Amino acid sequence: MASLLVRPTTPDAQGTVIDVTPESAGWTHVGFRVHKLAKGQRLEASSDDQEVCLVLLSGRANVVCGEHRFEDIGQRMDIFEQIPPYAVYLPDHVSYAVEATTDLELAVCAAPGHGNHAPRLIAPDSIKQSTRGQGTNTRHVHDILPETEPADSLLVVEVFTPAGNWSSYPPHKHDVDNLPHESYLEETYYHRINPEQGFAFQRVYTDDRSLDETMAVENGCCVLVPKGYHPVGASHGYSLYYLNVMAGPKRAWKFHNDPDHEWLMNAG
Repeated sequence: MASLLVRPTTPDAQGTVIDVTPESAGWTHVGFRVHKLAKGQRLEASSDDQEVCLVLLSGRANVVCGEHRFEDIGQRMDIFEQIPPYAVYLPDHVSYAVEATTDLELAVCAAPGHGNHAPRLIAPDSIKQSTRGQGTNTRHVHDILPETEPADSLLVVEVFTPAGNWSSYPPHKHDVDNLPHESYLEETYYHRINPEQGFAFQRVYTDDRSLDETMAVENGCCVLVPKGYHPVGASHGYSLYYLNVMAGPKRAWKFHNDPDHEWLMNAG
C-alpha cells in the first residue's frame, strides 16, 4: 500500500506541489493535484478520461475550455478568509488552460468521467454553507460539488476546523459498497494550517486494525484514505482547513460511524 501521507514538493514547471494519481495511491477512482502559480503563469492540461473540478483555493484566474471562458474568477485571496471559493467543472476528454491573474493556489480534483455534463462555473453564491457538530467538535463546511449537483463521479467539499477542535468526528468510514447503508468512496484530504508552522493529527484505521496509522500533518500535506475511519484533530492555536475529494463506483456519500464512538452523536 502507498504511504498515506503525501508531502508537498518544490513546484515544478507547472507549479505542481501535490500530485496524487490512482496509480500512485494504489486505488481506482480519485486523482488530485495542487498547483501554485505566479501571476501570469499558465497551466495547460487535458482531462483525458477524468472529469475535473478546478477549485481556486486562493487567488484569481482565467479558465478556458473550448468555447467556454471564465474570465478573472476568484475572490478569496487567502483560504482562511473562510468564504466559499470559485470552482469550474470540466467533463472528460477536454483540453483546458488556467492563467493566473494573481498568485494562485489551484486544486485539480479528478475522477472517472462519462461525458454527461458540460463545463460550468461554480460560483460562491451557489455553494451551500453549513456548520456541523457542537463544542469542540464544531466545524464549518462548504459543499463545492455535492451529490445534489451534476457530475459523474466527483464529490468535493471543504471544511474549516477551529483551533483545538476535532473534525470528521465521531470517526466514520465509507469503504463498503452497501447502499443505501454505506457507500464505497476513496478520499483525499488536502490540509492547510493557520499559522502555517502548525500541525494537526489524522488517524486512519479499520475495525480489525489491519490498517492503523496516525500522522502528524503539516501545512500543505495530503492524506490518502483508501478505507477505514479517518478522524482529524486540530492542535491548540492552529486553525485547520482541508479539501476533500471523494469518488467510487457509485456517486453517493453514505457513511458508517465507528460503533465504539456512536454514543457521541447523542452526547450533550
